[in-house]
Amino acid sequence: MSGVTPRVRPLEPADRAAWERLWRGYLTFYEQPLPEAITERTWARLLDPQFDLHGLCVHDGDRMVGLCHYVFHPSTWADGPYCYLEDLFVDLDARGGGCGRALIEAVYAAADDRKAERVYWATQQGNETARKLYDRIARLTPFVQYAR
Repeated sequence: MSGVTPRVRPLEPADRAAWERLWRGYLTFYEQPLPEAITERTWARLLDPQFDLHGLCVHDGDRMVGLCHYVFHPSTWADGPYCYLEDLFVDLDARGGGCGRALIEAVYAAADDRKAERVYWATQQGNETARKLYDRIARLTPFVQYAR
């Protein structure tokens, strides 16, 4: 980290190469290969206003060092929407400098603007580095996630 305050902004079309570098790092971290078509579709959806899928990036100086994607959806338990923070990744060399926190706080602000009643996300149980941050800025719920 350069010591500069992390700067968060929405993804733009010109960010494709930097976003893809981080996206591939994220997929590698979670050992999740994806077909190229999914990466292409994800990028297109992030930029298409017809989808309620949003992308943010964080910069340390002039370099993009992190990304996050979030989506709003209705809930059966609330009047307002919920906000699911689906993906969050910060370059290894930029961790510990506030980039992850800045991304989450930007999602919190977007959720507040939309009057979302909940912001939530999941991570691997053994992702101890990220969980140290998450434990400071959110509440761990007792729910267990299942997937098919």
